[in-house]
Amino acid sequence: MSSRTSAAPQPGNRLAQYWVLTKPRVTQLAVFCAVIGMFLATDDGLPPWRTVLFGALGIWLLAGAAFSVNCLLEARIDAKMARTARRATAAGELTTAQTIGFASAIGAAGIWVLYALVNPLTMWLTLSTFVGYALIYTLVLKPATPQNIVIGGLSGAMPPALGWAAVANDVPMQAWLLVLIIFVWTPPHFWALAMYRRDDYARSGLPMLPVTHGMHFTAFHVFLYAIMLAATTLLPFAVKMASWLYLASALVLNAVFIWYGWRIYRHYSDLVARKAFAWSIIYLALLFGALLLDHYIRF
Repeated sequence: MSSRTSAAPQPGNRLAQYWVLTKPRVTQLAVFCAVIGMFLATDDGLPPWRTVLFGALGIWLLAGAAFSVNCLLEARIDAKMARTARRATAAGELTTAQTIGFASAIGAAGIWVLYALVNPLTMWLTLSTFVGYALIYTLVLKPATPQNIVIGGLSGAMPPALGWAAVANDVPMQAWLLVLIIFVWTPPHFWALAMYRRDDYARSGLPMLPVTHGMHFTAFHVFLYAIMLAATTLLPFAVKMASWLYLASALVLNAVFIWYGWRIYRHYSDLVARKAFAWSIIYLALLFGALLLDHYIRF
């Protein structure tokens, strides 16, 4: 048996390759925010378990399909970056047909689950999010402008609205406030990553802010957005969507976020940027967790 034959991917490895295409950690955070939206949309008691189950499943499937298409469209770019070079699409281990087939299968399943088992509004909103991220952001915005993550951030900010729509069959102002929080959170979260991965992005040819405008300019904007985020997260309390429990939590979480933003601006190091990026993920989970806790324990 030749070495070429013996190196053929095993079934388990192939499944793992498909799994990685869905960017599972990002997808899990998106589904988490969507589920929080489902609970916050319920005025009394808990949302129907079937809605939570099938809503989360459908959103996960369509998000996974969007990320798979993203990996396919950016395969050449990913191959130039150390962070993404091992993705199966970048390494040529999954063909275009295989990736499209996988994305189509889970995307179609997600559409059916949301339309048939949740409601059409959630399906259409989630499908629009898929198009916005997989096509408009990936093909048009990302290679065109260093403000790509700001403009395209709306797609990534949609999960709370999707979850709210799944339960209420409506997307009121409160749901859009949650979308706004993630929208403002996205630039400092992603720019922290782009700063310590700046060499990767320079090789990729993508016009990321640290590459096009320099590290100091980007650091200043991370700090500014941290302050903007702190103000934005006060809105649920201001409109009486949340009470003092959420407010206290938001103030503490934002103090840490602003501190990281200040350190990036005044005392930058790659280690600080890495820690800020890691904290931004924890921050969002804790902030939405505080909203959920406040929803059921008001004082």
